[in-house]
Parts: sequence; structure tokens; C-alpha cells
Amino acid sequence: MILPEIKALGGQLIAVSPQTPDNSLSQVEKEQLTFRVLSDNAGLAAASYDLLFDVPDYIQKLYQNFGINLAEYNADTNWKLPVPATFMIDEHAIIRSAYVNSDFMKRMEPNEILAELAKL
Repeated sequence: MILPEIKALGGQLIAVSPQTPDNSLSQVEKEQLTFRVLSDNAGLAAASYDLLFDVPDYIQKLYQNFGINLAEYNADTNWKLPVPATFMIDEHAIIRSAYVNSDFMKRMEPNEILAELAKL
């Protein structure tokens, strides 16, 4: 975890999740996370960054076959998820760096995060 390096550079890590506040809190406790996790279960923040997508029917069925009811878990009747993204936002609320990839398996690498943060 690069959290100490992020803090040393004057940054902070904040995760935004589509989960309900209770489910987000459970995740924080279960994973023993030491950073803030905010709940965006209505998808307003993700929508404002144009990151929401409709989960296709065949994926919904796959989730349901595994006993996952995303709509219930996120307290939203719409089956929508945010595209994973990483934003570097400065103290004036200006986005200085952004990484978005529709492949949820591909995320911004920790060394890239630190390099971008060092530029701020």
C-alpha cells in the first residue's frame, strides 16, 4: 500500500463507492482500510464525471447466479456501475491528472500515482 508515500507528498486517498454507506462501512471494517471511503450509491458523483454504465443483462444474470444482487447491495434499482477511475485533484478542486479505463482489471499503477502526485 502506498498510503504512507501519498501522505508524505501531502496527498490523501479517498475512495468513492457505489455501495450503500452501511455496505461501504462493512467493507472498510472487513478490509481494515485506513483511508476514507465515500458512498455514491445514487451514482451522482460518477454520473457527473460521465463514468456510469448500465450493466448488461447477461452480466446481471451472471451476478445473480452467484447470489449477487447489485441493485440491492448498492440500494439502487438501476443496475449501473462506475467505470474505475483515478483522479488527482488539487487544493483548488482542479483535476490535475485522470486515469480512466473501461477494463476494470486495469488501474493506475502505484508508481504512476506517486509520480503524478509529486507534480502537484
